[in-house]
Amino acid sequence: MDQTTYREGLEGIVAAHTRLSHVDGKKGELLIAGFALEELAQRASYEEVAYLLWHDDLPDADSLAKLARQLSARRALPQATLDLLRIAAGHKTAPMDALRMAAGTLDLDSKQEAREQALDIVARLPTIVAAYARLLSGSEPIEANPALGHAANYLYMLHGQAPSPAQTRALETYLNTVVDHGLNASTFTARVIVSTGSDLVSAIVGAIGALKGPLHGGAPGPALDMVFEIATADNAQRTLRAKLERGERLMGFGHRVYKVRDPRAEVLSAAAAKLYEQNEQIAGDRSLYELARFVEEQAVALLAEFKPGRNLQTNVEFYTALLLHGLGLSSDLFSPTFAIGRTPGWLAHCFEQQGHGRLIRPSSEYVGERGRRWASIEQRSTGR
Repeated sequence: MDQTTYREGLEGIVAAHTRLSHVDGKKGELLIAGFALEELAQRASYEEVAYLLWHDDLPDADSLAKLARQLSARRALPQATLDLLRIAAGHKTAPMDALRMAAGTLDLDSKQEAREQALDIVARLPTIVAAYARLLSGSEPIEANPALGHAANYLYMLHGQAPSPAQTRALETYLNTVVDHGLNASTFTARVIVSTGSDLVSAIVGAIGALKGPLHGGAPGPALDMVFEIATADNAQRTLRAKLERGERLMGFGHRVYKVRDPRAEVLSAAAAKLYEQNEQIAGDRSLYELARFVEEQAVALLAEFKPGRNLQTNVEFYTALLLHGLGLSSDLFSPTFAIGRTPGWLAHCFEQQGHGRLIRPSSEYVGERGRRWASIEQRSTGR
């Protein structure tokens, strides 16, 4: 292939061979290590999916128990990390910024083997997010419960009580749904960093920085805000039409890759329905779920009217917002929770890239001036 071929945003350029996930935007298909997302997300535990991505096989009972023990033993944060979070909370730093900063403290023992470092990262990112959320609210962090698994512990450290089976299943389904998604911006960032020979913590910090951008991982909160703004089904079409007439984007709809409904939205829609039906604590919010479904129908129809031929469908962000809200998370925790789910995928890509052993170094095309000559400060025109 001509190395000087220019594609804006690298669109259509194949930069890696991977066994981790496959995205077919035309068919609305997402494979995770060979499994259809619908087959895996709602059945597997978070630990099983992490093992699958790292080892290309589902764990047996002994391997799964070992991974659970390894993660459980690593959830406590270094004192330096807690100190940083307390300082950030004092400044009311946004949670994604606090996560980015705190993640950079997780390699205090820089002599660790890469797989050991990966376990530390996966185990401690939920502890960072939960601890920071509590510090922001004026509460003290809660230590992890060794009797709980990864997803359940995150909710426990956030809320101070063990989650119900329905809550745990809902969160695990969400984390599994977002664990990997091709060579997206944050994953590509992680692979570029490790391709230089840098370490895993640096790669994860870079990935978090990329995920923080509103064009990548920052829209679940606004998607829920739109539903709250609409408030009742009677307001839906009028409010959505007004937004489109003003040229506003409908948050939670449309995707760079998918030309049909995002398969992750299908999985999370079903998971949200189960959560709102089974969780007694939010049973009264079933009306919110029904409103969201109605808003989705109206939005898709109006987008077809205002943007014919674009086929703008529901994406993962719409039902992410509804599901995580049902689990008691504030909207500023949606993107950090996305990062928790994506971390095993980021790390799996890092391992894959390390195996390739090749620096990622795309070319650029120079479009500036040529033949310019130096002029001293006295000779430079002031009329420029």
